[in-house]
Amino acid sequence: MKTLIALFMCMMFPLTAFAGSPTPDCCPPDYDQTVLDSYRELKVQSSVYQSLPPLGKGIRLGIYQAQADYGPGASLKNMDRLEKIAQIAKTQGIQLLAFPELYVTGYTLSPDEAKKVAEFSSGTSITRARKIGAKLKMAMLVPYAEKVKTKDGLLYFDSIALINEKGELVTSYKKTHLYGQQERDNWSFGSEPPPVFEVFGFPVGVLNCYENEFPELSRILALNGAKLIVGPTAADGYYRLPNGKRSAVPYPDISTVMLPAYAYANNVFFAYANRVGYEKRGDDEWLYRGNSLIIGPHADIIVAADHRQDTLLITDCIPEYYGMTHPAPKYNYLKDRRPELYGPLTAPKANLPGGWTYPTFKKGKEIGRQQ
Repeated sequence: MKTLIALFMCMMFPLTAFAGSPTPDCCPPDYDQTVLDSYRELKVQSSVYQSLPPLGKGIRLGIYQAQADYGPGASLKNMDRLEKIAQIAKTQGIQLLAFPELYVTGYTLSPDEAKKVAEFSSGTSITRARKIGAKLKMAMLVPYAEKVKTKDGLLYFDSIALINEKGELVTSYKKTHLYGQQERDNWSFGSEPPPVFEVFGFPVGVLNCYENEFPELSRILALNGAKLIVGPTAADGYYRLPNGKRSAVPYPDISTVMLPAYAYANNVFFAYANRVGYEKRGDDEWLYRGNSLIIGPHADIIVAADHRQDTLLITDCIPEYYGMTHPAPKYNYLKDRRPELYGPLTAPKANLPGGWTYPTFKKGKEIGRQQ
């Protein structure tokens, strides 16, 4: 009887079952409903002081690691959950709440689906998020699929709405570094550099998924005054192809390798907000890493989420509570740069074996990319 029940549960819940170890290629593990439900039970992990950070000196940050809905009707369901999570965040004193990449719509979209679910920045979802932010006096980073009217027609972007504590849309940041062919098929390239915006007088920089992996971008944000960098993402552990096989090489887990180094090199807090669980499009299936975390300026991991659990991470980010990273206080990485030597960083051609000429960009598309 137990075997029959287990088989039934495997058939009924093929996309939401999780396991702490790799699952066989044939199917997900056959956990019962109690276990499945437990992964959606919100877990809260925090590292906060007795009182909120002093105004302008820091920020209480919340990161929501979510198994968001996907497919038809996902945007409304995810916005309903955004409102519930924001209300919970308010009880925790969170001042800035961030969600994973393409939280509103889901990540695994086809080009036609991307166009169908994309909204203007003045559309239903971001307008609702702004109202929630204004009511709760809470800033939010809300990743969504954005459409924009241009003289060349509609363009579509993988965007993040930066909403301040007054409910104002500071900007809608359009992802500038797209990853892989799927993103290039779905989205146009953004043309504006990553922004720094103030939340309760505290400077916060924003990156989007793949962009977290480029040291140039976090350095630019730090040079522009950011004391905290937040990077929503959709990093998977694997995806399964229609033939049933998993991808041979998982997406690299940068969370505990690259990001602590970038936090240390730029003397900033760094937060990574990933998705968790499964998502499916047709016969393709993704399992997200769920490796969300918040890192201190000394490369210390302050809080980190379980890789299977819906989680709200909370940290007080107060730079002055950290000492200098070097014994000579007048000298550090930002001050000791030699910009006149860094021409190759922006040269149109890389000095690599065989040479490499970088593409240019027009109307949101790459021109002249070498394969």
